[in-house]
Amino acid sequence: MAQINYRVNQEIKIPQVRLIDSNGEQVGIVSIKEALKRAQEQELDLVEIAPQANPPVCKIIDYGKFVYELQKKEKLQRKKQQVSILKEIRLHPNTDTHDFDFKVRHAINFIEEGNKVKVSVLFKGRELAYTELGENLLKKFIERMSEVAKVEQEIKFEGRTMHTILTPLKSKKKK
Repeated sequence: MAQINYRVNQEIKIPQVRLIDSNGEQVGIVSIKEALKRAQEQELDLVEIAPQANPPVCKIIDYGKFVYELQKKEKLQRKKQQVSILKEIRLHPNTDTHDFDFKVRHAINFIEEGNKVKVSVLFKGRELAYTELGENLLKKFIERMSEVAKVEQEIKFEGRTMHTILTPLKSKKKK
Protein backbone atom coordinates (compact mmCIF):
# COMPACT_ATOMS: atom_id res chain seq x y z
CA MET A 1 0.00 0.00 0.00
CA ALA A 2 1.54 3.29 -1.13
CA GLN A 3 1.32 5.55 1.90
CA ILE A 4 2.06 9.25 1.47
CA ASN A 5 3.45 10.85 4.61
CA TYR A 6 1.63 14.05 5.46
CA ARG A 7 3.18 16.58 7.80
CA VAL A 8 0.96 17.25 10.81
CA ASN A 9 0.84 20.05 13.40
CA GLN A 10 4.38 20.84 14.69
CA GLU A 11 6.06 19.01 11.75
CA ILE A 12 5.01 21.84 9.40
CA LYS A 13 7.97 24.24 9.32
CA ILE A 14 6.93 27.03 6.91
CA PRO A 15 6.12 30.62 7.85
CA GLN A 16 2.82 30.92 5.95
CA VAL A 17 0.19 28.48 4.68
CA ARG A 18 -3.05 28.63 2.72
CA LEU A 19 -5.61 27.47 5.30
CA ILE A 20 -8.82 25.51 4.76
CA ASP A 21 -11.01 25.21 7.85
CA SER A 22 -12.83 22.12 9.12
CA ASN A 23 -15.95 22.99 7.05
CA GLY A 24 -13.92 22.97 3.83
CA GLU A 25 -14.07 26.75 3.42
CA GLN A 26 -10.93 28.61 2.40
CA VAL A 27 -9.69 30.99 5.12
CA GLY A 28 -6.78 32.39 3.10
CA ILE A 29 -3.05 32.80 3.70
CA VAL A 30 -2.21 32.87 7.40
CA SER A 31 0.90 32.38 9.55
CA ILE A 32 1.65 28.86 10.74
CA LYS A 33 1.15 29.98 14.38
CA GLU A 34 -2.35 31.29 13.56
CA ALA A 35 -3.22 28.06 11.70
CA LEU A 36 -2.01 25.88 14.59
CA LYS A 37 -3.93 28.02 17.08
CA ARG A 38 -7.18 27.62 15.08
CA ALA A 39 -6.66 23.84 14.85
CA GLN A 40 -6.06 23.55 18.61
CA GLU A 41 -9.16 25.65 19.39
CA GLN A 42 -11.27 23.15 17.42
CA GLU A 43 -9.37 20.19 18.96
CA LEU A 44 -8.36 19.00 15.48
CA ASP A 45 -5.09 18.58 13.57
CA LEU A 46 -3.43 20.85 11.02
CA VAL A 47 -2.53 18.64 8.04
CA GLU A 48 -0.41 19.75 5.07
CA ILE A 49 -2.42 18.32 2.16
CA ALA A 50 -0.63 20.03 -0.76
CA PRO A 51 3.05 20.65 0.08
CA GLN A 52 3.96 21.42 -3.56
CA ALA A 53 1.65 24.47 -3.72
CA ASN A 54 2.94 27.98 -3.09
CA PRO A 55 2.21 28.61 -0.23
CA PRO A 56 1.49 25.01 0.89
CA VAL A 57 -2.16 24.16 1.54
CA CYS A 58 -3.08 23.03 5.05
CA LYS A 59 -6.45 21.81 6.28
CA ILE A 60 -7.90 21.62 9.77
CA ILE A 61 -9.17 18.04 10.12
CA ASP A 62 -9.00 14.96 12.33
CA TYR A 63 -5.80 13.27 11.04
CA GLY A 64 -6.98 9.75 11.91
CA LYS A 65 -10.20 10.26 9.96
CA PHE A 66 -8.23 11.77 7.04
CA VAL A 67 -5.92 8.75 6.82
CA TYR A 68 -8.90 6.38 7.09
CA GLU A 69 -10.69 8.14 4.19
CA LEU A 70 -7.52 7.95 2.05
CA GLN A 71 -7.17 4.22 2.72
CA LYS A 72 -10.84 3.68 1.92
CA LYS A 73 -10.46 5.49 -1.44
CA GLU A 74 -7.32 3.51 -2.29
CA LYS A 75 -9.04 0.21 -1.42
CA LEU A 76 -12.01 1.12 -3.63
CA GLN A 77 -9.70 1.96 -6.54
CA ARG A 78 -7.88 -1.37 -6.18
CA LYS A 79 -11.23 -3.16 -6.07
CA LYS A 80 -12.31 -1.57 -9.38
CA GLN A 81 -8.98 -2.34 -11.07
CA GLN A 82 -9.18 -5.05 -13.72
CA VAL A 83 -6.39 -7.60 -13.35
CA SER A 84 -5.65 -9.61 -16.46
CA ILE A 85 -3.40 -12.65 -16.25
CA LEU A 86 -1.65 -14.20 -19.25
CA LYS A 87 -2.19 -17.97 -19.32
CA GLU A 88 -0.18 -20.12 -21.71
CA ILE A 89 -1.27 -23.19 -23.65
CA ARG A 90 1.50 -25.21 -25.29
CA LEU A 91 1.05 -27.38 -28.33
CA HIS A 92 3.33 -29.37 -30.64
CA PRO A 93 2.97 -29.67 -34.43
CA ASN A 94 1.80 -33.28 -34.03
CA THR A 95 -0.70 -32.67 -31.17
CA ASP A 96 -3.51 -35.25 -31.31
CA THR A 97 -7.12 -34.09 -31.87
CA HIS A 98 -8.27 -35.17 -28.37
CA ASP A 99 -5.42 -33.24 -26.73
CA PHE A 100 -6.16 -30.28 -28.98
CA ASP A 101 -9.86 -30.27 -27.98
CA PHE A 102 -8.91 -30.59 -24.32
CA LYS A 103 -6.58 -27.57 -24.57
CA VAL A 104 -9.22 -25.54 -26.43
CA ARG A 105 -11.67 -26.20 -23.57
CA HIS A 106 -9.06 -25.01 -21.05
CA ALA A 107 -8.39 -21.89 -23.11
CA ILE A 108 -12.14 -21.13 -23.24
CA ASN A 109 -12.28 -21.41 -19.43
CA PHE A 110 -9.33 -19.02 -19.09
CA ILE A 111 -10.94 -16.52 -21.48
CA GLU A 112 -14.30 -16.71 -19.65
CA GLU A 113 -12.48 -15.87 -16.40
CA GLY A 114 -11.25 -12.69 -18.12
CA ASN A 115 -7.64 -13.80 -18.69
CA LYS A 116 -5.57 -13.53 -21.85
CA VAL A 117 -4.31 -16.73 -23.43
CA LYS A 118 -0.97 -17.21 -25.17
CA VAL A 119 -1.09 -20.22 -27.47
CA SER A 120 2.38 -21.56 -28.34
CA VAL A 121 3.48 -24.29 -30.71
CA LEU A 122 6.88 -25.66 -29.70
CA PHE A 123 9.12 -27.22 -32.33
CA LYS A 124 11.72 -29.86 -31.39
CA GLY A 125 14.57 -31.02 -33.59
CA ARG A 126 13.46 -31.79 -37.13
CA GLU A 127 9.92 -30.52 -36.52
CA LEU A 128 11.30 -27.09 -37.52
CA ALA A 129 11.05 -28.23 -41.14
CA TYR A 130 7.24 -28.40 -40.74
CA THR A 131 6.42 -24.90 -39.48
CA GLU A 132 3.30 -24.80 -41.68
CA LEU A 133 1.80 -27.57 -39.50
CA GLY A 134 2.24 -25.32 -36.45
CA GLU A 135 0.76 -22.34 -38.27
CA ASN A 136 -2.26 -24.38 -39.37
CA LEU A 137 -2.68 -25.62 -35.79
CA LEU A 138 -2.69 -22.04 -34.46
CA LYS A 139 -5.16 -20.91 -37.14
CA LYS A 140 -7.44 -23.81 -36.23
CA PHE A 141 -7.12 -22.85 -32.53
CA ILE A 142 -8.01 -19.22 -33.29
CA GLU A 143 -10.99 -20.36 -35.36
CA ARG A 144 -12.28 -22.56 -32.51
CA MET A 145 -11.91 -19.65 -30.05
CA SER A 146 -13.53 -17.03 -32.34
CA GLU A 147 -16.84 -17.03 -30.40
CA VAL A 148 -15.24 -16.03 -27.08
CA ALA A 149 -11.90 -14.43 -27.98
CA LYS A 150 -10.19 -12.20 -30.50
CA VAL A 151 -6.57 -12.10 -31.62
CA GLU A 152 -4.52 -9.49 -29.78
CA GLN A 153 -1.18 -10.47 -31.33
CA GLU A 154 -0.93 -12.11 -34.74
CA ILE A 155 0.93 -15.40 -35.21
CA LYS A 156 4.64 -14.79 -34.61
CA PHE A 157 7.60 -17.12 -35.04
CA GLU A 158 10.47 -16.66 -32.56
CA GLY A 159 13.29 -19.15 -32.18
CA ARG A 160 11.72 -22.60 -31.84
CA THR A 161 8.24 -21.37 -30.93
CA MET A 162 5.33 -19.96 -32.85
CA HIS A 163 2.71 -18.14 -30.81
CA THR A 164 -0.32 -15.88 -30.76
CA ILE A 165 -2.15 -14.07 -27.94
CA LEU A 166 -5.94 -14.12 -27.56
CA THR A 167 -8.04 -11.77 -25.41
CA PRO A 168 -11.68 -11.98 -24.30
CA LEU A 169 -14.23 -10.38 -26.66
CA LYS A 170 -15.91 -8.57 -23.77
CA SER A 171 -14.65 -8.02 -20.24
CA LYS A 172 -16.52 -10.11 -17.71
CA LYS A 173 -18.18 -8.23 -14.86
CA LYS A 174 -17.38 -9.93 -11.55
CA LYS A 175 -20.02 -9.70 -8.83
